[in-house]
Amino acid sequence: MTSKFVDIPIPPLVVEVEKWQLCFFAKAVGETNPIYFDEAAARAAGHPSILAPPTYAVTLSLCETDPYSRYRALGIDWCTMMHAQQRFDYFAPIHAGDCIRFQSRIVDFIQRRQGKLKFLIEETEAFNQREELTTRFRKTIVIRGTGVAE
Repeated sequence: MTSKFVDIPIPPLVVEVEKWQLCFFAKAVGETNPIYFDEAAARAAGHPSILAPPTYAVTLSLCETDPYSRYRALGIDWCTMMHAQQRFDYFAPIHAGDCIRFQSRIVDFIQRRQGKLKFLIEETEAFNQREELTTRFRKTIVIRGTGVAE
């Protein structure tokens, strides 16, 4: 049975990567390599600007006014949601000054325990201004109880 949620188009999100955000994130995750917060060090290492730490793309993908609106539009009560798992695939680096377009889609929706536990699997691809795929990440969200009707 195919879920009504699978492959529903989610509008793309376009975000510019700002230096101060990269520096803040790098320090917050304990990064010590200067290519993540020093322009000169990044350029000396062959990068056009400060490099984004590996998991930064998922943080950047939440830079919208209401990151939960997509779930409410599907009738999902976000108060019943719990982030369960995240997987990353990396293809090209993200740098300060890049313009990243995120394209997300729900790839699976699984129900267990007579519908009391639901698993929503969402995949997001991030493309830079040159249309190069930089990152793909897949997250699994658990929806408890009657948070959504299938």
